[in-house]
Amino acid sequence: MSYTSMNYHVVFSTKDRRPFLQGELLCRTCRYIGGIVRELNGVLLEAGGQSDHLHLASVIPTTSAVADFVGKTKAYTSGWIHRSFNDLQDFRWQNGYAAFTVSPSALDKVIAYIRTQQEHHHTLSFEEELTRLLDRHGIEYNAANLRA
Repeated sequence: MSYTSMNYHVVFSTKDRRPFLQGELLCRTCRYIGGIVRELNGVLLEAGGQSDHLHLASVIPTTSAVADFVGKTKAYTSGWIHRSFNDLQDFRWQNGYAAFTVSPSALDKVIAYIRTQQEHHHTLSFEEELTRLLDRHGIEYNAANLRA
């Protein structure tokens, strides 16, 4: 028997940080991602963000590599947006993502953080937020690549 706890905080942005996810589209996209995650045998614990990026708290199944899981989530979401919204044919996700493992003891904090995205971004840009997350998790990065 195998036992796992594969909780992740995943962050990814729209191409060129364009504010595609305005108003109700942000909520609809988060709900749609919930369905994708279920189809991929994961569990979406929380989704939220801003018009230019999303955060997911998710249980990723052990049968899926994180890169595959995130890649499929982004690809399926893009397809849905293109099929559903004629005025969003230019929509794209940025290449790449950030993913952080989350211990069960910290999961409620991460979920609360995702739920309060609107508040964080009154004073914090996405780039500043991502830099803080990468620093907090000890991940080395090239600052120039965060703008790409």
